[in-house]
Amino acid sequence: MKAAPEAQKRLLDLAELDSVIDRLAHRRRTLPELAEIDERSKSFARLATQVIEAETEAGDLAREQAKAESDVDAVRTRADRDQKRLDSGAVTSPRDLASLQSEIASLHKRQGDLEEVVLEIMERKEAADTKVTDLVAQRDEIAAALATAEARRDEALKEIDKESGEVQGRRATVTGDIPTDLLGLYEKLKGQYGVGAAMLRGGRCQGCKVALSIAEMNRIKAAPHDEVLRCEECRRILVRTAESGL
Repeated sequence: MKAAPEAQKRLLDLAELDSVIDRLAHRRRTLPELAEIDERSKSFARLATQVIEAETEAGDLAREQAKAESDVDAVRTRADRDQKRLDSGAVTSPRDLASLQSEIASLHKRQGDLEEVVLEIMERKEAADTKVTDLVAQRDEIAAALATAEARRDEALKEIDKESGEVQGRRATVTGDIPTDLLGLYEKLKGQYGVGAAMLRGGRCQGCKVALSIAEMNRIKAAPHDEVLRCEECRRILVRTAESGL
């Protein structure tokens, strides 16, 4: 392939711009905020699940407490009714009086037992409510930190995309100075090796950093200035400049 020396040198400008674009892409993929957001998102999801579980437990205990309190009220109402009946003097039979007094005593004991149950449930409910409050606070704290990290990420991406857009604009200008066949070869090699062209500096390829042999240097010296050369080691386009040591 043939190409004017100046067009070949423009490949070095293109390679430098592509290197900047690659660095920006790498920076975009490896923003520290991305790892932070991923970790905080996992923490938020975990806490959100825990909040639901804790709220469910607290809700179950609230219903259990309401049921127990209803049972206490029912027993108290029945005991009060029997006590009024006893106090009214309507029951005169000794056997019926003994039976009524026994039932009232049994109801009072049942009421006491149920009130103990209510107190135990209330303690568990209080602990469950405290757990919900603590977990909600943790979840909300993570949510705030997550939102902050996302804002930092968005700002960083905005800056990267802006810089990348500027570099892409300069790249378009450079590619306009390079013949189509030479540019096609460069793009092909870039796809294969990551870098499509490298400078020959002081007898060393700046792409693979390998020093060329004397025989290779002599071959390059003898080559026409417009001949497109390739590094024998890394196969990139080898661009000659005043620093090549020829």
